[in-house]
Amino acid sequence: MDSAVADAPKAPSVSAQDHKRAPKRSVLRDIVTLRWLVSPWLAFQFALVFVIGYLVFEHVVPIPVNPFRPFLFLSYRIPNMQVAMRLTQNPMYGPAPTYSADNVVLTHLRQFFQGVHKTLFPNEPALLRYGKGWLDVCFMSYYIIIFSILRQVITERVFKPLASRWGIKSENKRIRFAEQGYALTYWGTTSIIGLYVMSFQDSWWYNLEHLWYQYPHWQMRPELKLYYMLQASYWMQQAFVMLLGLERPRKDYYELVAHHLVTLWLIGWSYFINLTMIGTTVFVCMDIPDTWLALSKMLNYLDKNLLAAIVYCTFMVVWSYFRIYLSALTIYSVYADYHLIPAYARTFYPSQGHWLVWWMQCHVFAPLFLLLLLNIFWYVIMWRVLYRAIYGVYGDTREEGEDDDSKQE
Repeated sequence: MDSAVADAPKAPSVSAQDHKRAPKRSVLRDIVTLRWLVSPWLAFQFALVFVIGYLVFEHVVPIPVNPFRPFLFLSYRIPNMQVAMRLTQNPMYGPAPTYSADNVVLTHLRQFFQGVHKTLFPNEPALLRYGKGWLDVCFMSYYIIIFSILRQVITERVFKPLASRWGIKSENKRIRFAEQGYALTYWGTTSIIGLYVMSFQDSWWYNLEHLWYQYPHWQMRPELKLYYMLQASYWMQQAFVMLLGLERPRKDYYELVAHHLVTLWLIGWSYFINLTMIGTTVFVCMDIPDTWLALSKMLNYLDKNLLAAIVYCTFMVVWSYFRIYLSALTIYSVYADYHLIPAYARTFYPSQGHWLVWWMQCHVFAPLFLLLLLNIFWYVIMWRVLYRAIYGVYGDTREEGEDDDSKQE
């Protein structure tokens, strides 16, 4: 009996069979399956390919056009002569911008940002401007990879360990705390950069009639184009995160999906039809309130209820001003000030940057109005959260039951 068993042919082990059937790992497979979105090391390797490629073609095999340059740097710099000619052909239209000169705080804030710019870039040419084109997609795609690295590193290596160190015991809360830490880092940074970019625009601090006087806004300062491209990359990366389920969905999942789609619509459409100045005003309206929201939620996860309540009340004021009042004013400007567009630009002449004929008004109005409706939807939820907090019940109603689910598991 024992010898028969010993002489019988041995079946291959399960692990060996699985090994034969398992698809081989490859860089191409990791790229196609988007595995790099959740692996900072893979994303880093992916990004490094472009850097090495750029250095090889720049220094080892120099050629007139480096194929990797559009992925790493802004494209379509406009010659100074062409910028000067454009300014000559299209002189200043409408009244001179006031730059909120009657407000001392806003005036000093604008001067501060411009002073910082002169300190950082003392030799920048006065006529340095960029156009746009299909190579901008390369730049945006590369920085989607960069934001994937940043998101994973900041959440997993910075804020998750901090959550554990600061006594957050629930795994769900640690994940949420890390997500909000990344949000705070991003929104806080883009809020400052948005104000910095806006400080060079005629519409500084929502002088909204100047959104239209100098249309089209298609010769962009470098910081404006960089700001726009990075915002587009961030929102594309966030869309991947949401649609692939890399973050645990909340009760308002479908509203968040709608918000991401409308935001991407706004970014792409305003960039395409040369309304980048109005795009900047919308970015600032969105980013500053989100910074306060992320901070208040992080304090709530840390059970700092009094401090969280103070920050949340501040957030409600900030949200009311930026996401409701200023957003509504911007929409009203689309309705009431659209006629301020110069007569020469009220033609459908894309090669000259002119898109805003009369029927395009509704195409500008629609995404802004949808975004305002979503803001009002969340505004109602936020008042509900504030009402509950007054009676001692803290937390985001969209995340209720998450800890209960983890306990049942």
